Amino acid sequence: MFKKLIEKVKQKQVDHMNEMQDRIKKIGDPLAESVEWSPLKGGGTNFRTHNLFIDIYRAVYKPSKGAFLFAFVFILFGAGMPGWIIFENMSQGNLLLQAENLLVAAFGIIFLAVGLFMMKRFTLPISFDKHIGYFWKGRKEPEMYGRNNPKGSVRLSDIHALQLVAERVKGDNSTYFSHEINLVKKDGSRVNVIDHGDPKSIYDDAEKLSQFLDVPVWDLNSISKFT
Repeated sequence: MFKKLIEKVKQKQVDHMNEMQDRIKKIGDPLAESVEWSPLKGGGTNFRTHNLFIDIYRAVYKPSKGAFLFAFVFILFGAGMPGWIIFENMSQGNLLLQAENLLVAAFGIIFLAVGLFMMKRFTLPISFDKHIGYFWKGRKEPEMYGRNNPKGSVRLSDIHALQLVAERVKGDNSTYFSHEINLVKKDGSRVNVIDHGDPKSIYDDAEKLSQFLDVPVWDLNSISKFT
């Protein structure tokens, strides 16, 4: 019984791999058959973290209201917990915090640190600029002919395609898909652009960036939509 079950699982894996290969071939680009199709950025949120804004020469991702709210809840809870404990102790004339209060305060500080980290991550600019000809993440803009450009910056002329990849993320009480847009460079390497749980936003952004950059979108789930 177990032997048949194992064989059935293996066969499903083989069928899935064959189906994936067939879909990759339908893209009609030899480079698509050599690049990795696994998620480039593991995990991800189950909500939209960024909105895309495009003008003639620049495309920029900015944090969504949901991302701000998500990070702010952690910050508010983390800062409020130790603040409330200190206030209560001082109002009762206790200058020294008890051990259990110190533990709760430390727990709150962890939440505060996580919230500040997420806020910094969500507000990090993600930009495409045709004037200087680069994609980059961060507040330091690349120089058109600079040698010390930010790590991960990519010349727009080196972008061959946009790749859409979905990943099933398992949480404690739920399972959801996180979707990512990756840049595929002409040498076959990949660079992540964005990663979150709103598929409609991801697909709409891919179409807009495809027109902005004049490159195709590779997606194994709905190839006909972009080719």
